[in-house]
Amino acid sequence: MIENILLADSGTGNTREMMKVLLQIPRIERSRLTILHVVPSQSTSSAMTQRWEEGGRILAEAVNSLGLNPADVNAILREGEPKDVVRKVAGEVDADLIVMGSRGLQGLQAIIGNSVSQYVFQLSSRPMLLVKDDLYAIKSIRRILVALDKSDSAKASLDAAIDFARDIEGSEIILVHTISKLSGKLEEVLQDRPETDPVLAEAVSKVRRMGIKYRCLAPAGKPGARICELVDQLNVNLLVLGSPDRRPTIAKGLPDLDRLLGGSLSDYIRVYANCPVLLTRIES
Repeated sequence: MIENILLADSGTGNTREMMKVLLQIPRIERSRLTILHVVPSQSTSSAMTQRWEEGGRILAEAVNSLGLNPADVNAILREGEPKDVVRKVAGEVDADLIVMGSRGLQGLQAIIGNSVSQYVFQLSSRPMLLVKDDLYAIKSIRRILVALDKSDSAKASLDAAIDFARDIEGSEIILVHTISKLSGKLEEVLQDRPETDPVLAEAVSKVRRMGIKYRCLAPAGKPGARICELVDQLNVNLLVLGSPDRRPTIAKGLPDLDRLLGGSLSDYIRVYANCPVLLTRIES
């Protein structure tokens, strides 16, 4: 259940439009919303005062843009390094979901560019909804693509998709299990009857029980590229993907090198998918 949402608002990008779309969902509309704007530290008091005034205006604009009663929103203005403050506030409000903008930078580009979303994505243990700044439009959520495999994090992503879809009239969940290599005969079978894929069969059973419209696909090819292609081909409004935390306990405060350098599926999709991406997190 999503009861507490943290919207990290920089004053730019598509996060407010994304939040408007989320607020169309009754289950989300009942959630407690915190809007955070972070003011970077300044070298002079006059510059700091100017930044605080600007930050206050950004928060007020966000509340007004979303059409919310200010009394119903927890608006927070903080000073500091944005990537550290977002994680800290997410813990303070016990956020079930972090909504953030993303420039779509990959690997070393993200490091050099001091990407806030990449840093929080790396180190947060909370579900994140990443919305790229360059998306042409944020559409109402109707088609939700769930990327599945045998992992517990994939099962969590399916649960998250169902939680969204069951509250949206006319919604559809697209269940996808990509397989890098398939024999010719197996590929024919899965193309004609993808529900026979064991991973998809279990997911289909769960979605059916909830009475949600669905379809399933088992395409061959590189998972990241195929999933991003399907997003475009099927006009997907939201992509949900499990993103397990593989770091050992001793390294929880350090980045995952696979993700840092763009070697993971979740990082590839974060950069290249042309729709908002919800990353569910489970420690493994």
